[in-house]
Amino acid sequence: MDHVDRILAQWAQERPDLDTGAMAIFGRLKRLHDLLSERLNEVFAAHDLTAASFDVLATLRRAGPPYSLAPSALVGWTMVTSGTMTHRLDRLEAAGLVMRKVNPNDGRGQVISLTPKGLALIDRVVTDHVANQNRLV
Repeated sequence: MDHVDRILAQWAQERPDLDTGAMAIFGRLKRLHDLLSERLNEVFAAHDLTAASFDVLATLRRAGPPYSLAPSALVGWTMVTSGTMTHRLDRLEAAGLVMRKVNPNDGRGQVISLTPKGLALIDRVVTDHVANQNRLV
């Protein structure tokens, strides 16, 4: 019996009229999510990254050369608020992994680019990340 089974048994005792089939699925999905997140975060932490910083670096890497995107594009791809993105970019820039540059297509805006250090790091991390995902599956 696992934790979810014990919860279901309690509900069966207290409220036998409830169909807890969906609760069982959601409970196990939540436990699986938590376990997988923990295992994925181990790889990021081994490279001094968080899942959030990995997300930004991976998004820039996937964009292809010159590994640059406007902040609004990063916000769209990572599905976070602009304030959250600014905080992430500040931290990545302080670590020397990204840099802000004037947008060559619009001098009023910026683009965010991977630095050579950031590109080398994300290539190492994504290799480990994909291997980890395959191991977990």
